[in-house]
Amino acid sequence: MTTEDATDQGQADVSQVMTIQEVHDLTTEIIKECNRVIVGKTDILMEVLIAFLSNGHVVLEGVPGIAKTYMARTFASILGCAFKRIQLTVDTLPADLLGSNVFNQKSGEFWYRKGPVFANLVLADEINRCPPKSQSALLEVMEERQVSIEGVTRKLPRPFLIVATQNPVEQEGTYPLPEAQLDRFMFRLILGYPTDSEEVEIVRRKHIGMATDLRVLADPNTIITMQNTCRTVFIEEDIINYIRDIVVRTRNDPQILLGGSPRASLVLMSASKSRAAMLNRDYVVPEDVRKLCVQTLNHRLILKPEAELEGLTVQRIVSKILGEVDCPR
Repeated sequence: MTTEDATDQGQADVSQVMTIQEVHDLTTEIIKECNRVIVGKTDILMEVLIAFLSNGHVVLEGVPGIAKTYMARTFASILGCAFKRIQLTVDTLPADLLGSNVFNQKSGEFWYRKGPVFANLVLADEINRCPPKSQSALLEVMEERQVSIEGVTRKLPRPFLIVATQNPVEQEGTYPLPEAQLDRFMFRLILGYPTDSEEVEIVRRKHIGMATDLRVLADPNTIITMQNTCRTVFIEEDIINYIRDIVVRTRNDPQILLGGSPRASLVLMSASKSRAAMLNRDYVVPEDVRKLCVQTLNHRLILKPEAELEGLTVQRIVSKILGEVDCPR
């Protein structure tokens, strides 16, 4: 199998770093710029940015019309990334995502037509409407960040991030994501309706026609540099053990059928380091871990049927586990 390097926009210098203060200042500006066009949802915006800095993919789940797609487009504009949107349907084929070899009648040769995954930020809209065969085509893309077709492997641009959206209602004609694919997403973020005051502000902004031109605050090189800096954040052995204890407890809880995998521990550590850097710290504290546990685990845990019948949720069980596990000082 041969390998072709990606030559698209987004091939960044992976050796550079910046200071924690610079990461804090830039991420603050990015969130502020997002808030110019997205009302509320500041916590969700921060969590999406944490995933980007941790080189992780995100699932945004919520009912239609609450700005899931708009949020992804906003981040792509502000971060200066090559952006592609894929509207997934029941007849989506793997070639529609990855690309395919096309015969050129003039030259008598095949040439590779790249699919929409060759971008820095890919929006997979309504991913649960994609059939299983096409969902499986994204497994290598998400984990290895490469595409293999007919013996040729092509690297994707860096950074490469997928933001997938899901609609929790209208389940007809959908294909729930298998656990193997869900586990490749760093976070599953649940978006709710805006508050009354936020909805008034949304309508008011639309009425007066507020400007939606966004400043470009970064580029692929900058994002790679920020990711490198976040990896340098210090984490004590006690907090590593704390992460381990939380994830292992999910495997032994009598109300959980499937607990968190070692990947859950790695994701929780990476996300905690990125959160610390965003808050202008070069070290992780237990609160970083606690704040990101639900987002990290809510799509990785499967409850036993009797627990679901009792009305228990992953969020409630994770909160219970956090109360049981000793927190380092």
